Amino acid sequence: MSKRDYYEVLGVQKNSSEDDLKKAFRRLAMKYHPDRNPDDAEAEAKFKEAKEAYEVLCDQNKRAAYDQFGHAGVDQAGMGGARGGAGFGDIFEDIFGDIFGGGGRRGGGGTRAYRGSDLQYNLELSLEEAVAGKEVDIRIPAMKTCETCSGTGAKKGTQPQTCSTCHGQGQVRIQQGFFSIQQTCPQCHGNGKVITDPCPECHGQGRIEEHKTLSVKIPAGVDTGDRIRLSGEGEAGLNGGPSGDLYVQVFVKEHELFTREGDNLFCNVPIRFTTAALGGEMDVPTLNGNVNLKIPAETQTGKKFRLRNKGVKSVRSSSIGDLVCTVIVETPVNLTKRQRELLEELDKTMSEGGKRHSPKEHSWLDKAKGFIDDVKHDLFGDKND
Repeated sequence: MSKRDYYEVLGVQKNSSEDDLKKAFRRLAMKYHPDRNPDDAEAEAKFKEAKEAYEVLCDQNKRAAYDQFGHAGVDQAGMGGARGGAGFGDIFEDIFGDIFGGGGRRGGGGTRAYRGSDLQYNLELSLEEAVAGKEVDIRIPAMKTCETCSGTGAKKGTQPQTCSTCHGQGQVRIQQGFFSIQQTCPQCHGNGKVITDPCPECHGQGRIEEHKTLSVKIPAGVDTGDRIRLSGEGEAGLNGGPSGDLYVQVFVKEHELFTREGDNLFCNVPIRFTTAALGGEMDVPTLNGNVNLKIPAETQTGKKFRLRNKGVKSVRSSSIGDLVCTVIVETPVNLTKRQRELLEELDKTMSEGGKRHSPKEHSWLDKAKGFIDDVKHDLFGDKND
């Protein structure tokens, strides 16, 4: 019998977030959970189907394989039995633990294992470093397993004692109407054991804080908001639980010349008004050195010039962005007497030329005059009326 599409099983879209997946599975678990449907084989089968779909789609790697290859992409990993030891209670705790006080997984002997917390490190890079990529060393605080007590939290030579409230199970069962739920034991907090003589090194926590240095390779083309995941480099887990992950969050500092939008770079290029009028050439800086930019005659301020493949190489493909240069015509300042005389002479000849030399100015003046005439007519009307 062929399996149904996992997204169809949970009733979600392919672009659904992890929260959407969790809500969808929670709804199905509430409906089909065996504790709520005793001796109902059909409900049990639907719960197993939903459980399998959730386990695949909530894992980024498995979800990517499923999206690309379908069921064949995850069946190779033995999804049907890879977590065969995880029964209804385990997956139910993962989804409903935040509501009913659960959390983590139960290990052998009733002791619950907890995954370590994820950590985030904010890494600030210059634009040049982000574009070229680099390898950086970062020093982070982290929790590691205490070597003195081997993570038990108990003083060397002693052992944690079995909890008298839950008798080592780590959970107590509560009844809410027809729905029976297991809740974390309030005495041992789900560990199943109580430490009566704590380790002097970690004070019964089983972990101690340390600083470690990691080497992180930053790929070329990263931008603000990109994250690099270092699996297993987060805080150590409790009671043998897996370590969390470390996320390196990239922030790119503002550049004095360039602004970045995606893979394209933008910059303003100031030029003399004589260069704008007569045309010329100038060197424009790029991240790979200067490039000669030709300015055609009669260039107006705001004119954009696109330099192909002078931007940023995409971190997700081999494409390279462009450098867009916006021309800003600079008005001359601190004029000498001779320069002022020359400009006055130039202004006189341009005024004599009328619209020929400054069409935009005269077009704007004509529109402004028409607007003022319309306003006067609306306010005062025709004098002949």
